Amino acid sequence: MFFDPVYFLYLAPAFLLAMWAQWRVRSAYAEAQQMPAPLSGAAAARLVLDSAGLNDVAVEAIPGHLSDHYDPRDRVLRLSSEVYQSRTLAAVGIAAHEAGHALQHGMGYAPLAIRNAAVPVASFGGGFSYILMFAGVLLGFPGLVWAGIVLFGGVLFFQVVNLPVEFNASTRAKQQLVQLGVIDQQGLVYVRRVLDAAAWTYIAATLQTLLTLLYYVMRFTGGSRD
Repeated sequence: MFFDPVYFLYLAPAFLLAMWAQWRVRSAYAEAQQMPAPLSGAAAARLVLDSAGLNDVAVEAIPGHLSDHYDPRDRVLRLSSEVYQSRTLAAVGIAAHEAGHALQHGMGYAPLAIRNAAVPVASFGGGFSYILMFAGVLLGFPGLVWAGIVLFGGVLFFQVVNLPVEFNASTRAKQQLVQLGVIDQQGLVYVRRVLDAAAWTYIAATLQTLLTLLYYVMRFTGGSRD
C-alpha cells in the first residue's frame, strides 16, 4: 500500500505541476523584488485595510520567509519581516493579497466562511485518515479504510473551496493597489506575475490531493481484487 509504484504514477502530473509552480514563484518573486514601490508591504496593507474601513485589523511582522497570512480569529494581518519592511512590488503585492483576505472577512465573503469552517476537518482528516486506512488494512476492516478515505475527502473539499478564496483575494489586491495609486499599469504586470504564480501552487496542491484520493479509491476497489 505504502510503496506502490502506481501511487507515484498517479501523482506524477501533480508533482510536475508543483515543481513548475515553485520555480515560477521563485522566478516571479525574485524579479518583482528588484522593482521599487512607493510603500513598504506593511504600509500598503495598512492603506488597503483603512480604505475599506478595517482600521481595527492590525498589521504585524512575523519571522519566516513568505509566512504571510491573515488570522480571522484575532483579526490580524501577519507579514513576514521581508514583506513587512520592503518597498518592492513583490512586497506590496503579497501584503495586498493578505489584506484581500481581511476584506473578504469584513464583507462576509461566503467561500471564506466555508473554508474557515472546514479548517478543523481538514487539519484532523489530513493525519487521522492515514491511521484509519492503515488500521483497516492491518485489521482487515474495509469499513475503517473507507472511513479514512471519506475523511481524506475533507482535505480535498477544503482545498477546492480554498481556490476561489485565493483567486478572489488576488483580484482584490490588484484592484486596490491600482485604485489607491500604489502601483501603475507597469507595476501591475509584476504584481500579477507574483500572485498568479502563487495561485498555481494552490492548484498543484489541490490536484495532488485529488489524485491521491483517486488512488486510494482505485487501490481499495478494483486494485483490492488483484
